[in-house]
Amino acid sequence: MKGNLASRTLEGDFWSFADQILQYSRIVVDRPRGSRHPRHPQLTYPLDYGYLEETRSGDCDGIDVWLGSRHDAGSVDAVACTVDLEKGDAEVKLLVGCTEQETEEVARLMNSHSMRCLIVRRTSPENRAS
Repeated sequence: MKGNLASRTLEGDFWSFADQILQYSRIVVDRPRGSRHPRHPQLTYPLDYGYLEETRSGDCDGIDVWLGSRHDAGSVDAVACTVDLEKGDAEVKLLVGCTEQETEEVARLMNSHSMRCLIVRRTSPENRAS
């Protein structure tokens, strides 16, 4: 039972930290919904896509963020863990205010060409920002 409690505590801490970094950073949308991918122009962004200003991800740029229709909720709904063979990197991208349908649209886009992703959803109500 201790393991389960420890896991729930760590999971809650993870989401709390993700919410905090979101709250303390300005979101910059540099690829609006409907725009084309710069290296793969046949791909269209299904949602606004950007980054958290003054943060750093695995690629040394800002932490990537997908903004759904409920982005004003102020909490992270899921993370996308990606591996990109073309870029030779792995990253975590935050999904903010995304409905289930929007999350699926993002997953479809990120599971194309040289990239694969897994979506980790925030499922526990106690792990949601209040």
